[in-house]
Amino acid sequence: MLKPARKKERDPEGRMPLADHLRELRNRLAKGVLAILAVTIVSAFFYRDIIEVITRPMLDEIGCHQSFGELADAKNVRCAHITVSGLLGAFNLALKVSLMSGVVLASPVWLYQLWAFVAPGLHRGEKKYAYAFVGFGAPLFLGGGYLAFHVLPTTAKFMIELTPAGAENLLPLDDLLDLITRMIVVFGLAFEMPLLLVMLNLTRVLSGRRMLGWWRAMVVGITAFAAVATPSPDPMTMLALAAPIWALYFIAVAVALLNDRRRARREAAGPSDDEASELDLTPEDIGEVEPVPAARALPEQVSADRVNGYDDVT
Repeated sequence: MLKPARKKERDPEGRMPLADHLRELRNRLAKGVLAILAVTIVSAFFYRDIIEVITRPMLDEIGCHQSFGELADAKNVRCAHITVSGLLGAFNLALKVSLMSGVVLASPVWLYQLWAFVAPGLHRGEKKYAYAFVGFGAPLFLGGGYLAFHVLPTTAKFMIELTPAGAENLLPLDDLLDLITRMIVVFGLAFEMPLLLVMLNLTRVLSGRRMLGWWRAMVVGITAFAAVATPSPDPMTMLALAAPIWALYFIAVAVALLNDRRRARREAAGPSDDEASELDLTPEDIGEVEPVPAARALPEQVSADRVNGYDDVT
């Protein structure tokens, strides 16, 4: 009888031949793509509900919900008619929404596959930092996206109010979805900035004192970003975006300063009992090495079965 093939043991440090790396990458990508495809197919049956959830807050502010008679009587009404362009516009919209939902909702699966491919090659300290980045990065990104989702209606209302008298706004639905998605991504990435600063400090690239010295430029830059991202003249809307990023920046500075102080105390205390100290092989120290006296060398042993009179060939 044929014996079953033994399963190849994995290298504890994650090393493997190039062909095995490529094969594992192919398998990881296939699992991620299959997860996205499965969620996309399920989302296609509910794409109308998904569009309703995404666009409802903005349509409540800028959509033309009044009847034509009410619009004719109201001289200062500004609103937008949501449109779908072309014969294939509705199909393309359903495909775009379903695919976007598949990528977002299947993100735990493909992010895990990506992590499972990269993690075996990381050291223990690098894994710790990576876990921290994922653990804090995901909530921060979701917080920024949530804030953008609630700031967008006020911004859109201001933009619609700029419409000149006698003109009518026609807003394609696919453009509206692109705008919402883009703003959520921009706000989410803006909330990742403090986490990036902390990671640079943990890896000794940036000190907390230098980060603190940038506070004036950071406050002005964050305020300018908030003003551009929210063109509404209402200062409260701009502060709603700028204030959380200000707070996150100063929290990152405080964490970096505490980490620098802890690192300085640890270096001043020297290595612990179970740590080896670093060797200082300066030329002065090398010159002071005590030579081995001749009396401590191995005595010569003359024998027929010896090589050069010593125990081994060396």
